[in-house]
Amino acid sequence: MKIAVVILNWNGMLLLEKFLPSIAKYSPEASIYIADNASTDDSISYLKTFFPAVKVIINESNLGFAGGYNEALKSVNADLYALVNSDIEVTENWLQPIIKTFENQPETAIIQPKILDYNRKDYFEYAGAAGGFIDAFGYPFCRGRIFDSLEKDQGQYNDESTIFWASGACFFIRSEVYKKLNGFDGEFFAHQEEIDLCWRAINQGYRIKYNSNSVVYHVGGATLQQGNPTKTFLNFRNSLLMLTKNLPDRQLFKILFIRMILDGVAALQFLVQGKPKHFLAILKAHWSFYGFFRIYYKKRDKAQKLNYYHVKSIVYAYYVNKIRVFNDLFRN
Repeated sequence: MKIAVVILNWNGMLLLEKFLPSIAKYSPEASIYIADNASTDDSISYLKTFFPAVKVIINESNLGFAGGYNEALKSVNADLYALVNSDIEVTENWLQPIIKTFENQPETAIIQPKILDYNRKDYFEYAGAAGGFIDAFGYPFCRGRIFDSLEKDQGQYNDESTIFWASGACFFIRSEVYKKLNGFDGEFFAHQEEIDLCWRAINQGYRIKYNSNSVVYHVGGATLQQGNPTKTFLNFRNSLLMLTKNLPDRQLFKILFIRMILDGVAALQFLVQGKPKHFLAILKAHWSFYGFFRIYYKKRDKAQKLNYYHVKSIVYAYYVNKIRVFNDLFRN
C-alpha cells in the first residue's frame, strides 16, 4: 500500500530540525510531505537546504490543524495518510505494523500507534496514550491517561484493540475514507477534530484501532500549551459541536443540557482557582456554540450508534471514585 507521511508545520523550524531526521530515517516505505500553514520563520528554506527530497505543500494561510490538513491532502496521492505532528519522534519499523493491519483488516479505517512521552519515555503521553474513548457527555480519556493522570508503560496495553478515537498527534487513515467523510471539520480549527472524524467513521460502520507494535514519542503542547485559554475555548466549543453532530437523536438534547451544566461547574472552578481567562474562555465557547448550533444540527449523520461510550461519567469516576487508571474503570 502506498503511504504518505504528512507533517503539519507552522513556524516549527526548530521542531523540524529535531524530529524530521528520525522520520526520514525510519520511513523508507513512505513519501514524506510537509504541509506548511503559512509559516513566517525559516522552515521552508531549512527544508530546501537539508531535506530536498521532502515534498512541501504551502497553504496560503494558517488554517489550523483541521483546515490545514484538509487543504494539503488535496495534493497528496496515497492509499494511506500518516498525519504526524512536528513534535513526534518515531522509532524503527514504526510503519510496518500499521500497514499490515490495514492490509489484513479492510473494515479498519483509522489506526493509532502507542504514544509515549518524549520527556519521560516510560510513561504514556497525554495526547492519545494507548487509544481514546469518550464518556456519555463527550469528555475524552485514554487507555493510559485519565485527565492529567498518566500511567507508566508496563506493557499493560501491549495489544491491538478497537478504540473510539485515535490521536491527531499520530493518525493513520485510509485516504478513501478520509475523502468519503470530507476530512476533518475545518470549523474546529484545532482540538477534538480527530474525535469527531473517528465518531463519523464509526457511524458509517468503520473500525478504529490501536496497535502497540508501532511506537512513537510525543512532546505535546508545541503549538498551544495546556494552560492557554485559546486551547480551553477550542476544546469546550468543539466538544459541544461534535456532540451536536454525532449523538443519537433520543439522547441529543438531554446530554447537551447536562454537559453545559458540567461546563459551567468547570468554569466556576477556573474562577475559584484564579484563572479568569479560562473562565471567560468557557463562556465564549458556549456563546460561539449557540451561534453554530443550527448549522451543526443540519450536519448530523443519518445513522448514529447508540453505544458510543464506555463509561457513563469519567468526571464522576475520576473526582468522586478517585479512579486514576483506565483498567480500574471496569473493575467491580
